[in-house]
Amino acid sequence: MSEEPERPAAYREPQQARSAATLARVLRAAEQIASTSGLEEMTIAGVAKRAGVAVGTIYRRFEDKDQLISALIERMLERREEYVAERLRAAEPSLSGVMDAYAHALLQSFADHSSLFPELLRTRGTRSLDRGALTITELHRLLLEAAAPYTEQIRRSDPEAALDTAARAILGACFHNSLRPDAATGETATRRYADELSDMAIAYLTSPDRQRTTGT
Repeated sequence: MSEEPERPAAYREPQQARSAATLARVLRAAEQIASTSGLEEMTIAGVAKRAGVAVGTIYRRFEDKDQLISALIERMLERREEYVAERLRAAEPSLSGVMDAYAHALLQSFADHSSLFPELLRTRGTRSLDRGALTITELHRLLLEAAAPYTEQIRRSDPEAALDTAARAILGACFHNSLRPDAATGETATRRYADELSDMAIAYLTSPDRQRTTGT
């Protein structure tokens, strides 16, 4: 089994509650600015002004803007992992309940700051892609764990591989939706789209393998 990429130490972790609160305020300000104006327009000075702290306060924590963006990526991905885990814990105790919770949680997590999230992963290089890979691995693990009690409901010959396929399909659809100019937005449209993704996943998981003939 290949080793997972290590989580990068993107910034100096705060040791005191007051410092942690300041860091949270800085990251929240950075996310707000990046979400409305884009990463290129986000500056250390602008973040400091929005957070109500001195520029030097940020530079004591981060070496430069890139390190601040790395911390922002870490914060956003951790929040998404926690959100999906919470939704899966609250899912209806059935295979359809788990897949429904998974589809809705993923779509909602991508819809939150939809224009910023793909940009963060797309523009920050290998380090960000490695961190994104860790999140995908964790989301996959969470789904397998939540679905484990209901694998007897899966009619595919390899239930774990089928769950992997379903998880990839939902994740890809959610990411694609966040990039589309006509993305499903708003509570009603988002709920409908998540329901459709869940329905497709359940239809696949509860259907037997396709009978293939030799040479096809």
